[in-house]
Amino acid sequence: MNKAKLSFLCLAVLIGITQSFAQDWKKQVDLKNSLNEGRLKTPGDTAWRKIEFGANLNQGSFSSNWTGGGVNSVAVGLFFNALSEQKKGKNSWRNDFQSQYGVVRNKGQQSRKNVDRIFFDSKYNRELTAKWSLFGNVNFLSQFANGYDYSTNPDSIGFKKKVSGLFSPAYVTEAIGIEYKPVPYFFLDFAPAALRQTIVADKDLYLTMPKNYGVEIGKRVRNEVGIIQFVANFDKDVAKDINLKFRYLLYTSYAKNQMTLKREFNGDHRLDAMITAKIAKYFNVNLGAIVIYDKDQSNDIQFAQGLSVGFLYSFK
Repeated sequence: MNKAKLSFLCLAVLIGITQSFAQDWKKQVDLKNSLNEGRLKTPGDTAWRKIEFGANLNQGSFSSNWTGGGVNSVAVGLFFNALSEQKKGKNSWRNDFQSQYGVVRNKGQQSRKNVDRIFFDSKYNRELTAKWSLFGNVNFLSQFANGYDYSTNPDSIGFKKKVSGLFSPAYVTEAIGIEYKPVPYFFLDFAPAALRQTIVADKDLYLTMPKNYGVEIGKRVRNEVGIIQFVANFDKDVAKDINLKFRYLLYTSYAKNQMTLKREFNGDHRLDAMITAKIAKYFNVNLGAIVIYDKDQSNDIQFAQGLSVGFLYSFK
């Protein structure tokens, strides 16, 4: 599937989701107001927050004569998320922080990370109507630790090469635009004006990553002027004790779309999705996936998926 078809497919799906959930608008507003009861200052003013943290552990072991095959392993993961929303009159402010880190250790191998993400988004909105508003936001995305490619090398045992690290890369984006929020748990942001800084703090990373995430070799920062940034964000309890959360981002800059003979649309796509099912008071099952298409990283679509069972504590 080419990039243009992928973009239009994602857009069509998101528009469909918006239409299907719009009918729940009044019901969800009433529910959210009831949750905020006692913290309402004046009509239309709210303050809401949610904090959650947890850990998960997966372990497997096999006897030496186990004929089914397998390798002893243990995996540990941690996460911490915080969301706050404040509204006063026509002005609102939303801060969203998400972090995950996990490692896996297979017998006979060194520890390897299997999930690593730092995400922060701070956004100010000025309401135009009940569903439309102007916004300005700052967004940050990076990771905690070094990442390695463990591809098999016939000339080396235990070969690995560094492909990423803390602030290598990191993305900082500043945008202004218009937001459509038909229901409290879903919004679409369209920004015709956006700036992005791609940071690669490790100046030697190009030795193993020749594209260097689009940053010129010898430099640490690449600045881009965006012509389109599109974000869709969904966060809702879709059933009792089951939460679905996803964030889709489309970003393209002027430099990525200079006139070519093929005149192809060149954009970066990223989808982060997570389903969390609560199975007891403090225990849950998480199924997460990340899909990335960014030619500054790879010419192919990247996909990562993880399933875990662990401890979860949250409060509002």
